[in-house]
Amino acid sequence: MTTTSEPARPRISAPVAEHRTRFFDHRIPSLYAGRYRIDNQQTFKSVDDGADRTVDATPQPFDVVQPRFSIDPTAINAQFPVPDAIGTYSQTLAHINLDTPGLPWNRPLLPGHPEVPWMALLVFREGELPEDLDAVGLVKAGTVRELLNGAHGEGKPPSLTEQSLRPDEWGEQCATIYVPDAVFDAVKPLPDEMGYLAHLREGGRPDATLAGADPEPDEGELNAVLVANRFPAATGGRHVAHLVSLEGHDQYLTTPAPTEGVRLVSLTSWSFTTEPDTGIGFGDLAQHLATTDGTTARAADELRLRVPVQAPANPSAPQKEALERMAGGAVALPQRLESGERTVAFYRGPLTAQPAQQLPDPSAGPGGRLDSAGEALIYLREYGVFDTAYAAAFTAGRTLALADAEFRTALLGFRSAARSAVRRLASHPELAAHAATMLSARQLTAPLAFEAFDRLLGADAGPDAGRPTGTGARSGDGDSADIPSGDSSSATHTGGARLLQALGQAGPQLRAGRRRTGVRVRRTTGDVRAVLAEPGVAHLLTQAAPDDYAKVTGWLDGLRRLEMLGLSHLVPDGRALPPESIRFAYIDAAWVRAAVDGALSVGVGHALDADLNRLATGWGAVSKCAVVINSALVANWPNTIVTAYAGPEPVTAVRDVVFGTEIRLVLFPQVVDRFELAEPPRGLCFGIGDVGTIELREITGDQIGHPKGEFPPAPAHSDIFGRFARFLRPGGMDVLNVDGAGDALVPALSRAHDISAPDRISSAQFALQMINAPQAQTFSRP
Repeated sequence: MTTTSEPARPRISAPVAEHRTRFFDHRIPSLYAGRYRIDNQQTFKSVDDGADRTVDATPQPFDVVQPRFSIDPTAINAQFPVPDAIGTYSQTLAHINLDTPGLPWNRPLLPGHPEVPWMALLVFREGELPEDLDAVGLVKAGTVRELLNGAHGEGKPPSLTEQSLRPDEWGEQCATIYVPDAVFDAVKPLPDEMGYLAHLREGGRPDATLAGADPEPDEGELNAVLVANRFPAATGGRHVAHLVSLEGHDQYLTTPAPTEGVRLVSLTSWSFTTEPDTGIGFGDLAQHLATTDGTTARAADELRLRVPVQAPANPSAPQKEALERMAGGAVALPQRLESGERTVAFYRGPLTAQPAQQLPDPSAGPGGRLDSAGEALIYLREYGVFDTAYAAAFTAGRTLALADAEFRTALLGFRSAARSAVRRLASHPELAAHAATMLSARQLTAPLAFEAFDRLLGADAGPDAGRPTGTGARSGDGDSADIPSGDSSSATHTGGARLLQALGQAGPQLRAGRRRTGVRVRRTTGDVRAVLAEPGVAHLLTQAAPDDYAKVTGWLDGLRRLEMLGLSHLVPDGRALPPESIRFAYIDAAWVRAAVDGALSVGVGHALDADLNRLATGWGAVSKCAVVINSALVANWPNTIVTAYAGPEPVTAVRDVVFGTEIRLVLFPQVVDRFELAEPPRGLCFGIGDVGTIELREITGDQIGHPKGEFPPAPAHSDIFGRFARFLRPGGMDVLNVDGAGDALVPALSRAHDISAPDRISSAQFALQMINAPQAQTFSRP
């Protein structure tokens, strides 16, 4: 199947109503958390002299209470990476979701900057926190009073005024971490960056995406999200994420930290382990399948399932013949003829690089099918070689059938029962005439003596009871059975009465010397093929041994899906499917049909068996195309999503199977126009893709969230972060330069969206750009 490929890139699917997500910048409270006092005065005018007199009311203190030194674990909606997770996270920015939407902004950190949250999510690696060298989440626990008095240990505690604390807060328990000055200065977010690292997320009603609809946020679906500004180490290792309070340390966000380091309140924390990043992720592997150098799409011929061959400049006629067959997916293999001579023959399996030549259907011929592998050999007389594809298919089907005892038993059992039934119908044409309406499978398979006794006991023993009357009948395979002919008047008697009457008369008749014998009638088998052509007969015969018939047809349907065939049958030469490759192929229905004929050839004793085989071949259809992948994607991302389309409609796979650990075969019932490999979903997270880019997304209009290309659009870089390395702070700590000095990310993203300084994208728009959606790779058929 001819395909073209598009370079892999991180992307998000077009938003649909069922999966709507909206982002908002922040939630500024009308009244910050803290301690307040209401002072009021009342002014009275004197009735004597008219002078104003002021009366001061008693001050009314009140507190706006919000979490300050710890948060309830139940208030945490989600964390990514999840606690104690193990995976490759070196391209992911950790984040935390809080159920209280306004929590990050309910305290002012910097006067005049309400958008700056008072908390931040910091990620530390092994060896960076002296009190937690293994990065497992160790903290110092104690009261707030002990913290402010310096009793928690090293590091400058937060500078909080006594007046700002409620009396009950002094004894509140809190957890703290000691961060050395160099580490804090390296990882701390700048005030201008903190607003971009926090936003609100809402997943609400689907109707919010309708054109022109702009509903208010659904309060029940709002979460506050804080994103870390640091990537985990590409070399792997344990990491710990701390949601810290920066209240009382705000002065150190723009100036160097004190030499003794800082003591931060850890509101919550969790640890995770990232594995060493080889630099080869899902996007890298998928991109390699589709491109030669990351940008140049592979040629369509390179994506066909066939052995690559370098054709001579001016091929001769025999060479052209060989090249044409190899272009279709055939390979040249050594062959030994029955005469002992050795030669070369062409072979290919059911998967072809080009649509297979249409061959006559054997069922239309006199035999109705292939009877031997020799019939399926194609002899190229002009070149003196054979094409053994269909002969090998016949042999493969026969070998598989012989190796499966259950199938063999079912096949022979079905044919035996159907053979007896069709012979009975041939002996009694009047039965065949009623096959579609009156007969049951039991009437064709039960011994005739049993059937006659059943009729004798039945309610109606007349000549219309579904049997021939007044004559003997031949059972099974020719044994005769004498059936007494009764008086015509007995048709009015019940079967039970007839039996009693016969038993009552038997003794006197024997004593009188009268003996009664049945009439033996000579019958002919009749034209079996004519019987099989009668309406309803074929269906009735399939019910002669229904369990065996179901096993046979089910097994053959599996063969049509190529289930029993090994990889060597499908890909006879490994050069057609090298490591880290994807190949598209058509499926040759004639090859599969020959394999089915081979399976049904087992145990055929005469022509009737061959005719009965046709009853088992009219079921499952043969798939039309296949995709074969040989890649580490199969082993390392076993839940990779494959999606195929014929036009705009998705096509459901008939079969999806893995051979070994790295080869995946997917069959489709029709030739597909597009095929997509998508990274398994992992939830909404932030970061960059495997190829060192993010996906720009629309931020205005009615197409918000739709992809609009890769960013940055610079040539790929050899660094693991690829093109994105330019947006990291100097120092090798993998800290994101969100909006600091030099080449910062926010200004660059703003320019990419044609937003000129001093205007910038908002924090919600920044979050939309940083979504690390599952990556996908699409292959298209022209």
